[in-house]
Amino acid sequence: MMKVVAFNCSPRENGNTARMIKDVFKVLNSEGIETELVHVGGKDMHGCRACGSCGKTKNMRCILDDDILNECVRKMVEADGIIIGSPTYFADVTSEAKALIDRAGYVTRNNGTALRRKAGAAVVAARRAGGIHSFDTINHFFTINEMITVGSSYWNITLARAEGDYDNDAEGVKIMNVLGENMAWLIKKIKED
Repeated sequence: MMKVVAFNCSPRENGNTARMIKDVFKVLNSEGIETELVHVGGKDMHGCRACGSCGKTKNMRCILDDDILNECVRKMVEADGIIIGSPTYFADVTSEAKALIDRAGYVTRNNGTALRRKAGAAVVAARRAGGIHSFDTINHFFTINEMITVGSSYWNITLARAEGDYDNDAEGVKIMNVLGENMAWLIKKIKED
């Protein structure tokens, strides 16, 4: 069974970022790919302390064990594809998205590059500007982990600030649908090997 796990790093559990992810999921599900949405936004998520313990213990875990990071890492390692979604805050990702990227990156890279050759897609909501920088931040996580980034018919970004704005962005909805198609195609190709 193929699976994609998505991390909604917006504090709004059912906001524009979640809606974007769910539209990608509809396409993935129609292609027979299982999906799971993990809500990260608004949860206490520590930043990386650069202690290096994950590289010493080699147990695929961060030593900081009082938040959801280790569960997120486990889900990433088990999945065939990963989506990280974030609204744009001050021209970048949310603090929860950055903590997820930093800590999961250290843990997985220090434990055999565990995300290598998985499919990764960034999904970003922006009011007006800063979306490209947020998109780039998430894609840096994918590329440094030797993952294969998935694109769409345009950048995986929608212009959405207020609740429901995404639903009125016809091009943004199309971009998410094409992203789902491309991600399904890529995961199936990877699984053929």
